[in-house]
Amino acid sequence: MYSTLPLDRSFGKSERGETEKPLCELLQSRLLRIPTAQGKGSQGGELPLLVFFFLLLLLIPEHLRDPRYFMSMTSLRRRLHHGDVDGRKNEHVDISSVDSLNEPLLGKSSSDTGGSEVYDPRRQDLWDDDRKKEQLHWSFLFSNLIAQWAQWLANIIVGSGSLLGRLFPFSLDNQNSSPLYLSPLQEDRLNTLRCRLQIPFDGSRLEHQDALRQLWRLAYPNRDIPPLKSELWKEMGWQGTDPSTDFRGGGFISLENLIFFARNYPGSFQALLNKIQGQRADWEYPFAVAGINISFMLIQMLDLQSSVPSSKSGVRFVELLGRDENAFDHLYCVAFRLLDAQWLVKRASYMEFNDVLKSTRTQLERELVLEDVLEVKDLPSYTMLDK
Repeated sequence: MYSTLPLDRSFGKSERGETEKPLCELLQSRLLRIPTAQGKGSQGGELPLLVFFFLLLLLIPEHLRDPRYFMSMTSLRRRLHHGDVDGRKNEHVDISSVDSLNEPLLGKSSSDTGGSEVYDPRRQDLWDDDRKKEQLHWSFLFSNLIAQWAQWLANIIVGSGSLLGRLFPFSLDNQNSSPLYLSPLQEDRLNTLRCRLQIPFDGSRLEHQDALRQLWRLAYPNRDIPPLKSELWKEMGWQGTDPSTDFRGGGFISLENLIFFARNYPGSFQALLNKIQGQRADWEYPFAVAGINISFMLIQMLDLQSSVPSSKSGVRFVELLGRDENAFDHLYCVAFRLLDAQWLVKRASYMEFNDVLKSTRTQLERELVLEDVLEVKDLPSYTMLDK
């Protein structure tokens, strides 16, 4: 249909430095840059949009879809008004003698004394180049227009907070683009977990004060409970004398996670609290504050703050939650034990805590997507927990 066109300097070369590129490839390269909700480098979600717009193009008359139509009209209008046939402006040309399209488009030679036309191959080549430049120019404009249309529609359909996303109670998995449907049981337990996430720690509430005292009793059963503001709280790994100042974004659920850990896996809890196992660094991570960071990391990893989890780990966690309503708390215990194991392997110190936390998250994400994991107890790292 279209021949290969040389790129003009005014339009620049291709991204790879090529001097020639078919028009169809130019259109394709422009269209495949449309961003979608599936992230960069993914073309799975772009295909429906491309199909839609190519179907839309079928409604446009064929001569209007051809960039050469615009090129020929523009070239004709410019030549009739300016007599630009060899790349130079000939403003002195008298257009009154032009007889519509019956007049030869190449004009006449200045050396013609007898009124006969003289064919000049150099002018023919220049005019052909000019036509190709015009055609390439309109091709770029045409592909840009289609790309803008596609991007506009993509932002409406798959953009964050779109109307479709609010109307339908499912989301798209970024990996396989399949909708995630929640069973009534999964939806109920997920809503319950979200309600726990919304509760901030409040040191003035009696139930939150009692929860701190309960944590102390589980951690040090043979010691008296200190006041809520005391230097003794630093022994548990709080940064200050008042534990309520360390919760920040962790919320009350992070305190509940620590209590669940101490109750259900006391062996591992005491080992991590007192740093019994392995060769320890001179500057160890603070136990309680590390627990708050683990809660916050899990909330992000499982995408629990969105309407429906869309990350691969979050989708798999919803399945585990359908089998066990305490799946988040059990996963917290696994994550804490795994973090300590990573800490010992890396021989880390306090300043490397964030790096160890990232590697812990990566390992959990790998284990969650294993096919034979049907509940938290099936995770390979679960075997490290001691009751």
